[in-house]
Amino acid sequence: MANADLRLKENVAGEFFVDETCIDCDTCRQIAPKTFHDHGGQSSVYRQPKNPEEIKLANMSVVACPTGSIGAGKMLDAKAAIDSFPYKITENIYYCGYNSEQSFGAWSYLLTRPLEEGGNILIDSPRFSSPLVKNIEKLGGIEKIFLSHKDDIADHDSFAEKFGAERFMHADDGAKTYGIENIIEGDGEFEIDDELKIIPVSGHTKGSQVLLYKNKYLFTGDHLAWSPSRDSLIAFRGACWYSWTEQIDSMEKLLDYEFEWVLPGHGRIAHRPKSEMKEHLIGCIKWMKKVA
Repeated sequence: MANADLRLKENVAGEFFVDETCIDCDTCRQIAPKTFHDHGGQSSVYRQPKNPEEIKLANMSVVACPTGSIGAGKMLDAKAAIDSFPYKITENIYYCGYNSEQSFGAWSYLLTRPLEEGGNILIDSPRFSSPLVKNIEKLGGIEKIFLSHKDDIADHDSFAEKFGAERFMHADDGAKTYGIENIIEGDGEFEIDDELKIIPVSGHTKGSQVLLYKNKYLFTGDHLAWSPSRDSLIAFRGACWYSWTEQIDSMEKLLDYEFEWVLPGHGRIAHRPKSEMKEHLIGCIKWMKKVA
């Protein structure tokens, strides 16, 4: 829980606040942008929530925060916030919440499907928390776990053991050492089933990969995200741990695919028509080559 004695001076007066343990992961700013902002290196409350929806989102941020850096005082409604996760983004796509400090607050997702269509899939891993596990059970559990890269695997082993789920991860990110059941090798596309394709995208890490669902939803890990400041797609030049050149090549590979959603581990979610998303991807590649 957040410590009021460590309350950041940048917070406005009121019940909600952020303390000094904030790691600037952007989680709260994504969930509740009307309450939290970036004051430079950390998040803080710039406006106290004013209505039930804003209060709900601010409380969800308390639960999602990977470092427990957000306090809510008398406005804390932990039960409502806990019951909100997994949080529906659209159709059968959910945000898990419970971001993990091990993954620097990366987002993870739950894709729900009937068992006859392959069952539910966890995309990257949140913290293993009993309330979240119970809510996932209500949605049908987990049959498969897709791990985009080694940075965002968090408590994958606990989820795999709990649900008996089989995992998919690339060999070049050490999949064998984690006991992964399905190890992806090389740079070729791998089909889990008719709806799901794994596309290796080396660059951010050597074994980074993205997951394409129904040629509509692209789960991108830390390979590709939306930038509000650029109002376009972006890659993270300052957080490329393996090869920027290979990441550019991997990005060009994605031009062969169609998608209208980008759902990243870090960075913002984007939803645009497929043709528009393609233009943004082309623009991102041009930008990447310029800053190479």
